[in-house]
Amino acid sequence: MTRFRDYHPNIKVRIIQIFFTDIVSGAIFPFMAIYFAEHFGAKLTGILLLINVLIGLLVGLYGGYYSDRMGRKKLMVVAGIIRMFAFIIMAVANSPALVSPEITYLMTLIIMASFGLDGPAADAMIIDITKPDQRKGVYSLLYWSFNLAFAIGGIIGALMFNYYLFELLIILSVTGLLSNILVIFFIEETMESQVHTKQKQVLRNIAKSYKEVAFDKVFLYFVLAGLFIQSIENQMENYIGVRLNEEMPEQSLLFIDVTGVEMVGFLKSENTIIVVLLTVFITKWVTKLKEDRAFLGSIIIFTAGYAGISYFNNIWLLFIFMIIATVGELMRVPIQSDYMASIPSDEKRSSYMAVYGMVFNGSMMLSSVFVSLGAIFNKEVMSILILACGFLGMMMIRKILPDLKHRRELAKQN
Repeated sequence: MTRFRDYHPNIKVRIIQIFFTDIVSGAIFPFMAIYFAEHFGAKLTGILLLINVLIGLLVGLYGGYYSDRMGRKKLMVVAGIIRMFAFIIMAVANSPALVSPEITYLMTLIIMASFGLDGPAADAMIIDITKPDQRKGVYSLLYWSFNLAFAIGGIIGALMFNYYLFELLIILSVTGLLSNILVIFFIEETMESQVHTKQKQVLRNIAKSYKEVAFDKVFLYFVLAGLFIQSIENQMENYIGVRLNEEMPEQSLLFIDVTGVEMVGFLKSENTIIVVLLTVFITKWVTKLKEDRAFLGSIIIFTAGYAGISYFNNIWLLFIFMIIATVGELMRVPIQSDYMASIPSDEKRSSYMAVYGMVFNGSMMLSSVFVSLGAIFNKEVMSILILACGFLGMMMIRKILPDLKHRRELAKQN
């Protein structure tokens, strides 16, 4: 097994960059749906969040296309600078001198677009500099670092978001500056050659590059199932966050009184702390179970956990259901990742992974719709809709499981 000190310098820099940036991001962005709902109302907030994700999705297609043409580092630098200035303007729009939710929303659009712009480049860079036998360890380390950062950030946000948003945004602007310094001066370009394409051919070339992927029914079922399942987890930052803020009465937790906003932060932190502490243990345990049943069962457990969180207001019940949801998540992720790696052929891996990356954006769009639906329907109906998402995802996985197993066997033979 490759040791951390033997990894490429880019990986070490990226882990440091992601960790410190995500601490501050985790203190702000999980609470933005609540921020916008208070200023614009839940119905309009759902539409605004949908537009936000759609912008990131569209820009992501261009980001994936250009990451192989202008270089990984160049795209990361451009997106990082755009993002830094958007953070600064967002801070000004929430300062003692000015409070403008409209400007804040515009900046979130720009920030989401910037993530779409450099996300594929950053992912491609990791693939460029890792060997196949290293990637599992690298991605596990990135996943662990991300969750630990968000655990810390979630606690900070739960305690500070309502009262110190301006200060948090200032810190985020500083981390944006430091992140750019790391990318510009300490990250190396990893793409050996560039492809130059005339601008008038861009849309045609993008369509051509994704054409084969679009006709792979097994993969499309896998993506759609992932979208439904991932949208359930995203409810914490959307419908569930807004609901707890509006419906959950203030309750005592040990020596502090907890509101709905603070509870969102505590639940997010609980989730990430469990992930950080139990990932290795749960992964080893799952390998001893029958894989098909473990995969389908994990989706049921995961869905039941979040359905409970979407319904109850008692803080102890919420904590218990988050434990259930997180155990389901830890059971599902290693199996799902293993199957995903076996679906694409080697020569089309980048195109497949670019499309699979759209699962996050699609699930965010779906969960954004739930914010608007939550303003129309009661929590009983919303909990049933969340259960329906999990059921649809599970049935799609069940349908393609034989094909997934067949492709994995073929991948092992190659």
